Amino acid sequence: MDLDEAFRNYEDKIVKQWVDYTLSSYKSSTFFKKAPDKFANPVGGNTREALGELFKLLAKNADPIEFVAPLDQIMRIRSIQEFSASEAVAPIHAVKHITREILAKDSERKHFIADLYDFEFAVDLAVLAAFDLYMQCREQLYKVRIKEIKTGTIILTDSKCPSNLLKKDKDDPVNFPI
Repeated sequence: MDLDEAFRNYEDKIVKQWVDYTLSSYKSSTFFKKAPDKFANPVGGNTREALGELFKLLAKNADPIEFVAPLDQIMRIRSIQEFSASEAVAPIHAVKHITREILAKDSERKHFIADLYDFEFAVDLAVLAAFDLYMQCREQLYKVRIKEIKTGTIILTDSKCPSNLLKKDKDDPVNFPI
């Protein structure tokens, strides 16, 4: 048995723990973990799909350029959330520890831990690519925001609806406009 076979045997378990770890970083993690439908739960569905694909690429020591598609799928979502750059990228790095932990529990495959250098190097490259993608997404968001401010569409998107303000004022008899 070699490391590739160990990856194939434990792929589902590693990816499941990796997805669980990643989704735990969200405020609504319970929903994201439970709802498997990609359309009812786009965060959970896209995370599962992207991390599953990324693990396959990492395990086969693929060219780092191939990491971009699954990483982009994850970073686009995480970049619009309230995560710092380090919080957004941290779950990508977690697969190293999850893989070591799972292999260490199996006495027959424990010796493969010493052979994880290439895998862990690939993970490090994926983390760097994820950071770049996160920053590109954030930059794009800020450009859109600046454009909204310059064109005045911020008034349409961020201001409160006057009728909604009246409803709130109506509930408070002191502030109700007569």
